[in-house]
Formats: sequence, structure tokens, C-alpha cells
Amino acid sequence: MQTPTALPITNALTIDVEDYFQVSAFAPYIERGDWDQLECRVERNVARILDLLDTHSTKATFFTLGWIAERYPHVIRDIVARGHELASHGYGHQRASELTPEAFSQDIRSAKNILEDLSGLEVRGYRAPSFSIGTGNLWAFDCLRDAGYRYSSSIYPIQHDHYGMPDAPRFAHEVREGLLEIPVTTMRLLNKNFPSSGGGYFRLFPYGLSRWMLRQVNAGDQQAAIFYFHPWEIDAEQPRVAGISRKTRFRHYVNIPRMESRLGQLLSDFRWGRMDDIFLGRSGVGVGAGVRALAAA
Repeated sequence: MQTPTALPITNALTIDVEDYFQVSAFAPYIERGDWDQLECRVERNVARILDLLDTHSTKATFFTLGWIAERYPHVIRDIVARGHELASHGYGHQRASELTPEAFSQDIRSAKNILEDLSGLEVRGYRAPSFSIGTGNLWAFDCLRDAGYRYSSSIYPIQHDHYGMPDAPRFAHEVREGLLEIPVTTMRLLNKNFPSSGGGYFRLFPYGLSRWMLRQVNAGDQQAAIFYFHPWEIDAEQPRVAGISRKTRFRHYVNIPRMESRLGQLLSDFRWGRMDDIFLGRSGVGVGAGVRALAAA
């Protein structure tokens, strides 16, 4: 009797909806109070992403700032209308590690309320700006649970100069009763975690290397990968920020003109879905396939 062929693992595709002037690396150069005076390009970039996802019949999770949602409510409604998950990226892209528990709670509750009011749907997921939950502020998980979130994707288990918790578990795990942490994906090699989940690394590395690392996670670890990127990463025409350091300039702008074509290839090479479908089940009853796979590993 022939053994049935296993279906490919469905990975989670995630987009952090913020504009180019809101990235943490630009905070020393751009005043928060000036945001409303700057050219906002998130509308056209999210529209391009939605069209790309439609072309590849792919659903994704959009971790969205409350600041963006308030100013561009039609963007939120379009995301939901096209069948994607709407999740929270906080209100104003402030790092969780720079807030008090009280200020953090206010931020995550405000963003959740804005997104739910605009979409008419429950917002269950959260991602901290710049993956800013780590050993020094694990109290943030209590705040997330108390605010009604079901999962977080806020820890990056790597060593990095701006974020990272290299000793954290690499895959989905319950951090508080009823709250999952679903870290972005790393590949384990030579007793070290290597970034393999998007962002600037995806633009910097050759595409073949990124594809190989994701395949290692799917085939070797038998786990769903979590990939992320930002709308500004497909925008080669975005305004250039003056006065930034050489390192910041390189990290932000490297290979942006190639990003959209690489994303198209990525969508063709792997199977993708929403975070809630993979890890919660869209109904919210029980757990999704990603957590079931973890329990069986």
C-alpha cells in the first residue's frame, strides 16, 4: 500500500504595518511630533502587498499600528475585506522595553480598541515594536493576557544590538495561561540561532540562503516558520532620511528595489497562511496546527 504524501507545512506570513519614518532606528533623527507633517506612503504600499497576496492566493497577518489605523481606516477595512488577519503592533511604535507597565497597558489596549472598532472583529494577536519584549520586561506578558490578547509574536531568539533573547524557546509556547508566545523564526546551527525570518536579513542575504534556512526549519524541525516584513521595504521611492548613520542607512535601504520580486518568489516556494489559523484555529476553540505540531515534537 502506497504511503500518502504529507502536505507541505503552512508557514505564517506577517506584515508589520508602519511607515518608513516610524522605524525605531530613525527615532533619534525624526521627532514623533513631526509624523503628521511627513509624507505617508503606507496606503499605496499596503495596497501593493494586498494585490501581491491576491495574485498568489495567500492570506497573511497584518500587525498594525493604532496610529496608522486612526488615520487610514480604509486600509484596515481593506485588509479585513480581503480575508487577512488584523493584529496589533501597539499604538505609536514605542518599544515595550522603554515603557512602564502602566504605559504599556494603555498602549496595547488603545491599539486593540481602535482596530476592533474599525474592523468589527476581535484582535487576538500582538507584536511588540522592534521585538522589544525580553528578559528585562517579561511583565509585558501579564499586560497582554489581561488586555485580552491570545498570542504574542514579540521575541526574536537571536543576539542583536537592538533586540533579541537568544536563550528563549525557538517555537510557540505558552508564556501565561491562555497566552502563547510565537517567536519569529530562527535556524539552529553550530549551537547558535541564525535569523531566517525576514526583515533586513531577507534583503541582505541571497534569496537562496533564506529559502534554504526556511526549508531546514520545515523539514528538520517540522515546524511552521514565521516570516515578517514591512510595507516600506517594497518602496524604493520612499523619501531618504538625512543625517542618519552609515550603519542605519545600510540596514534600512539595502536591496529594497529587489524586495518585491523576492517576496513573489517566496510566496511561490512555500505554503503560507494567517497566524491565527496556524496557531489558534480561526474559531479560537482549541489550538491550531502549529501548536499541535509542537506538542507532538
